[in-house]
Amino acid sequence: MSRITSLIRLSAGFSCLGDFTHAADLYFPTDTVWETIDPGSAGWNLNALEELLEFAREQRSTGIVILQNGRILAERYWEIKRRSKDSRDRLGSMTSGFTSAGQSIEDVASVQKSVVAFLAGVAEGKGLIDLQEPVSKYLGEGWSKSSPEQEIAINVKHLLSMSTGLSESLEHMGDADKIWMYNTPAYSQSIGVLEVATGENLNDLTAKWLTTQIGMHDSKWWDRPWTNSSASSSVGFTTTALDLARFGLMILAEGKWNDKDLLGNPTFIRRALSPSQSINESYGYLWWINGGETVGGGRNNTKMRQGPLIPSAPKDLVAAQGLLNRKCYVVPSLALVVSRLGDEPPVGRNFNEKFWGMLIKAIRG
Repeated sequence: MSRITSLIRLSAGFSCLGDFTHAADLYFPTDTVWETIDPGSAGWNLNALEELLEFAREQRSTGIVILQNGRILAERYWEIKRRSKDSRDRLGSMTSGFTSAGQSIEDVASVQKSVVAFLAGVAEGKGLIDLQEPVSKYLGEGWSKSSPEQEIAINVKHLLSMSTGLSESLEHMGDADKIWMYNTPAYSQSIGVLEVATGENLNDLTAKWLTTQIGMHDSKWWDRPWTNSSASSSVGFTTTALDLARFGLMILAEGKWNDKDLLGNPTFIRRALSPSQSINESYGYLWWINGGETVGGGRNNTKMRQGPLIPSAPKDLVAAQGLLNRKCYVVPSLALVVSRLGDEPPVGRNFNEKFWGMLIKAIRG
């Protein structure tokens, strides 16, 4: 039995978050060298892997990267046909450029939230932010449209866990921690908290604490051309499938890169990748997590459905997810990282389930 096969059998026993792979057991690429691993030698079913990659192509992916223990097991890119002039070309508007190798650099939509969560963890580790303190400590009174008494009860942790009790217009809906709602305007206040607490703008902060540290040289924040500067979603994080895989690898290593501890906050990854409240058990600190019994609805939706998030995936999977099915999956029990960029798949919301059903078939060999 191969090591990877035994791991997939064991993963069914994890309640939510599996044991992380120690950074010392992982390979980390340099800026110029990224080692590969042969899927056949690693025990993968090559025909099933090809079927998975063909499925990704058919689902309008522009790039897929699969890492095992840090090494590249599969890397594919496709040029997909843009939408007609009569339809909305969201991929075109969310593509900010191309690398020298021709990889698309794309705004990864709400995947950015998981990047901000990491930055918040670094800031907490440095003593610059206290997640239990009111948001108004950093942004001042009146940042929301609730009363002063209601506002003071909303802390930074509530921003990261989508449990502020605010509507998308930042009006009071209910007490903090009593309502879970996926709320981008409320989340975006965490960016302001970071900038005020650190005295630096988001791009400089991200470069210093993350992208330059792990070689994400094609990644940065940009002003979205389709929004105005006052909109809550006016900035987006642009990156490549390969850079996004680097981010996932750093998360797999619990905030470390080679011998560097970038996070400096020993408990943060565990907290961020565990249920952050009791309502939606599939949400941590701006990360989606598998294995929970409840899953929150979409935008402006407080309804829950029965979990887990992705039934076909290992229970300890965690995911950064964004519009058009941008993905960064991390599975500690399998030492796997998978990134996906591209347009909205024809299968829509079923992408997660179908993709992981095929990936598990490939990994079982």
